[in-house]
Amino acid sequence: MQKVLILVDVQNVYYTCRQAYKRNFNYNRFWQRINANSDIVNAFAYAIDKGDNKQREFQNILRAIGFDVKLKPFIQRADGSAKGDWDVGITVDALQYADNADEVVLVSGDGDFDILVEALKAKGKKVSVYGVPALTAESLQKAASEYIPIDAALLL
Repeated sequence: MQKVLILVDVQNVYYTCRQAYKRNFNYNRFWQRINANSDIVNAFAYAIDKGDNKQREFQNILRAIGFDVKLKPFIQRADGSAKGDWDVGITVDALQYADNADEVVLVSGDGDFDILVEALKAKGKKVSVYGVPALTAESLQKAASEYIPIDAALLL
């Protein structure tokens, strides 16, 4: 069985699924799909913590599925914009934990990760990217060893 590292950019998948489909990503179905043919060695879900109860319930659901949930505080700037970016954290974890896996599964449409994907492939890793087709950077789709579109089968 392939050993798999899963990295989920929670904010990205939430907003892209909501924008494209007006639905939510089905983490249980996603987990079952990966786990059916692979040994999940690490699974991280990266999220922003606003401190509300609904969000805590969601984070507990992710933990119950099997994800290690990593949180950053939500930062509201004086100009009204918000900060909550996990790109560096995801990249560091990917490079740190990839040695324990044959395949890295990245759930994000963020084109900034194309460089990470290329670096992981240079280390001999298969990199599968799950993303909403209309909202996933073309550079990320092309960099991936395999691109899997998030469609109705992976939505609630």
